[in-house]
Amino acid sequence: MPLMPALSLPISALMSANIALVDDDRNILTSVSIAMQGEGYITRLYPDGEAALKALLENPADLGIFDIKMPRMDGLELLRRLREKSDMPVIFLTSKDEELDEALGLAMGADDYITKPFSQRLLIARVKAILRRTAVRSQSADDSDLPEPDPMIRGNLEMDPARHHVRWKDQPVTLTVTEFMILEALASRPGVVRTRSQLMDIAYQDDVYVDDRTIDSHIKRLRRKFRQIDPEFSAIDTLYGAGYRFTDE
Repeated sequence: MPLMPALSLPISALMSANIALVDDDRNILTSVSIAMQGEGYITRLYPDGEAALKALLENPADLGIFDIKMPRMDGLELLRRLREKSDMPVIFLTSKDEELDEALGLAMGADDYITKPFSQRLLIARVKAILRRTAVRSQSADDSDLPEPDPMIRGNLEMDPARHHVRWKDQPVTLTVTEFMILEALASRPGVVRTRSQLMDIAYQDDVYVDDRTIDSHIKRLRRKFRQIDPEFSAIDTLYGAGYRFTDE
């Protein structure tokens, strides 16, 4: 059965997107819902995965924010069941001790994750970035006259922006939307130093404060994912006091 797409929004309608929040913590549901509504989003709240599954299969949201650890049906099982019929973008809320769950969730098709405790502004920035990217993809897919952009190849790295696929030495690498955007910015101009501020602007593109440590954390995760495939991976250089650069040698 073909996947049922999430609702395709034009870029101009992103601020009225429909966000599904799934968490057994009522305080998190309430606080995140208030924050999202403050940005103009419409929210739908569910206390666990089982309650959310039927509703989202019948009426997909534009994006889902799922906790991983929940009774009755956890976030991973909810995502697995949804991915059988829907490609709705999903952000996971995780705890620091759930890295294995994060990796499994991304491999199953989650778009991003954010670790508790989290900044509401940071979560909003991730939501905006994913909705914007989804809208751009939808517009590109609807315009059959425009050819798909060619994959970007830099040495052992191959990036396919149209499909959000990344390969290193012909092995797939699973990245979040934010990680993909940062790597794409670095690899598009090999050898050129990107400051943390430039990478923050590229990854979030909104007037949202993200401190330097957030970018450093993304770079650390990028390196770790590539080194799981290639222990000798060293294509992302740190220039202390300046920023980061990609080398394709």
